[in-house]
Amino acid sequence: MSRIVSIGPAVEDIYLIDRDDLSAVDWNGQSIFSGLSFGATVDIDKAEYHVGGGGINAAVTFARYGHETIFMGNIARDIGGEAVLRCLDEENIDSSYAEVVAGTTATRVLLVDARTGERTELKFEGVAKTAKNLNPKDLEDIEPDWIYLAGFGGDMHKILDLVERAHKLGAKIMWNPGIAELRHTKKVLGLLSDVDVLLVNKVEAAKLVPGVILTELLARLSNYCKTVIITDGIMGAIATDHIETYRLGVYEQNKIKDINGTGDAFGAGFLANFADSEDFASALKYASANAVRVAQRFGAQAGIMNGAEKLHQMPMVKIANLSEWSIS
Repeated sequence: MSRIVSIGPAVEDIYLIDRDDLSAVDWNGQSIFSGLSFGATVDIDKAEYHVGGGGINAAVTFARYGHETIFMGNIARDIGGEAVLRCLDEENIDSSYAEVVAGTTATRVLLVDARTGERTELKFEGVAKTAKNLNPKDLEDIEPDWIYLAGFGGDMHKILDLVERAHKLGAKIMWNPGIAELRHTKKVLGLLSDVDVLLVNKVEAAKLVPGVILTELLARLSNYCKTVIITDGIMGAIATDHIETYRLGVYEQNKIKDINGTGDAFGAGFLANFADSEDFASALKYASANAVRVAQRFGAQAGIMNGAEKLHQMPMVKIANLSEWSIS
C-alpha cells in the first residue's frame, strides 16, 4: 500500500429532497422549480447532511482501499468543521497536516427532485476558497508516494510549489484541476509535464485544448501529460498512458440518485487501485465502478468502495495507440 496525501476542499453538503415542490417546469425555455416562491414556506420530504469536497472525498476513497492517507486542507472552527474532523477520524485519515482556521466551512445546499434526480446547487466557498495558508514544506515530513490535488481556489503559485516539492521527494502527482485553475490555461498546460496523471471531464478538457470529440481532446492533452483521463458523464470516459488507450462505457446502467462526488470517486478510485497495482486497465475499471456506486446513493461518500469488491465485466475497448493518431 502507498502513502497518499489528498489536498483540496472540505465541504458540508446539505440535501433537501422532495417529490413535489422541487419538480421542474419550463419557463421561457428554462427549467425551474415550480413550487418555490419568495415569502413561501415549503415542506420538504427529506433532509440529509453529509461531509464532502474533493479533498475529503478522495481521502476517504484512499483510506477505505487501505492506503495510508493524509488530508491537507482548511477546516473551519465551526460545527461543519467538527463534522469534517469526525469524518477524518472515523475513516482513519491523518488530519495532523490540516489547517484549522477561523471562518465558516464551505457549504453546498442541493435541492433535489426525488422523482427525476434533477438538482440545483447553492454554493458557499467559505474557508475552502483559499489555500494560501497551506504549507508545501509539510510534504518533506510526510514523504508521500503520491499526492492527489483537487480544486484549489486557483492558487497556481501554491500548486507550483507543491508540485516542485513533490518531485524533489520522488512523489508522483495526480491532478484534478478545478474551475478556478482552468481559468489559467497557459499555466495549467505548463505544469502538466510535471504531473503524472491528469483527470478532467469533457467540458474541462475543451477549456485547455481545442476539440469537440473525446479522441481529439485526449490526443491533444496527451502532448502535455503522460497519463490523461477524460470523463464524460453517462457516456463513460476515455484514457491513455501512452502505452494503452481505452474507451470506457459506464460500469452499470443503474438508476442514478446523485451525481455529487462522482468525479472525485472516479479519479480517486483510479489512483487507489493504480497506486497498488500499476495496472492501467484494472484501475480504470475500479474507477468506473466506484463512481457508479457513489451515484446510487445520496452523499459523495456513502457508496465509496473498499477494494474488496468483486467487479464484473464492463464496456471497455482498447483503441489505437496514440502514436498512430495524426492530431497535434
